[in-house]
Amino acid sequence: MKHMLKPYMFRNCLLFFCFVLPLNISAIEVENLYSAKVAVTSQSNNDRNQALKSALSAILVKVGGKKIDHPLINQAQKNYNKYVTQYQYIRDNNNNVLLNVSFDEDKINQLFKDSNLAIWGRLRPQVMLWLVEENGFERKIVSSTSSSLLPAVIDNFSQLRGLPVVMPIMDLTDVTALTLTDVWGRFSQPVAQASARYSAEAVVVIRLSNSSLVPTPEDPQDCPLCQNHSLIVDWSLMTDAQSEHAQVFSQPYSGDNAEELLTTALSDITDIIYQQYALSTTNSNEFEIDVANIATLADLIAVSDFLADLSAVQSVQLISAKATNRRFKLALIGSKQALLASLKLSEQLNRYIDPLAAPENNEQIPMFYWGKK
Repeated sequence: MKHMLKPYMFRNCLLFFCFVLPLNISAIEVENLYSAKVAVTSQSNNDRNQALKSALSAILVKVGGKKIDHPLINQAQKNYNKYVTQYQYIRDNNNNVLLNVSFDEDKINQLFKDSNLAIWGRLRPQVMLWLVEENGFERKIVSSTSSSLLPAVIDNFSQLRGLPVVMPIMDLTDVTALTLTDVWGRFSQPVAQASARYSAEAVVVIRLSNSSLVPTPEDPQDCPLCQNHSLIVDWSLMTDAQSEHAQVFSQPYSGDNAEELLTTALSDITDIIYQQYALSTTNSNEFEIDVANIATLADLIAVSDFLADLSAVQSVQLISAKATNRRFKLALIGSKQALLASLKLSEQLNRYIDPLAAPENNEQIPMFYWGKK
């Protein structure tokens, strides 16, 4: 399978994610980030060791956000037992035997730090995915409960990469909000408005076709590889219903296997999102923030614990107090931009920007408002 993506498309995508995203967004705290389930054919030592190695590889992709080729990472995969904390054999719903493996979070994070590689925290943006499948003259929006095999492919990818993905349920509300033509035509306004109910940060439209998107010999040769395959996938990426509907488009992917094409498209989309939220382990620095609405000692402890639990934060220090406002100094793992991007996903700590204030500069200390769950 091959696909084509022009380099400028990735640059445009990165510019797109630099736009200001709405505050009313949804984030998912990824569970079991440092554990993985791997199918095994038996409980022999050889099969178990291979499964442990495969599980570690899966964790490194999930924590690192992408496949990594680095000497220390490669060496760690050979010494997989060093990172294992526990494992057990379980059965899935189809009675298949799986090895459920948990790994040492501190050791994994230290491995990334030693390798000067970025990590992706537990708090991740939720992605709304509209998938249209075209088969001949028939098109349909694939729902989360569709009989198609593709939702399972998407769910498996979501679990593997740790990217929260939600698909439409296509109930009366969805059917009323937009038409099949709206999605296929990738019209940003109706798609964004229909996506608003799902409160996702990013909205993706993927088109899978074996007919109208497949070029004929008479078509312009924009995608030479597409001429030799029976399926075409392309996608667009936009902000949600409260944004400016900025949208970017991919080049076509061509192939003969729908599951592989869809997985490749999702992988490239994840790489783009990852670059916005990844936390560089090589850029340690200090950053001060003000937090308002801290009225009690319990509030102070809760805020301190919340900040300390952020993947971007190495340590937290209270440096001043005035009325119900507290100023904290944060030792960061990564950039200030990565921290602020992560905080945008929080429902507890909301940034306050005075609309009458002068334009922000690098010397201003950002203000946040603490809201209890």
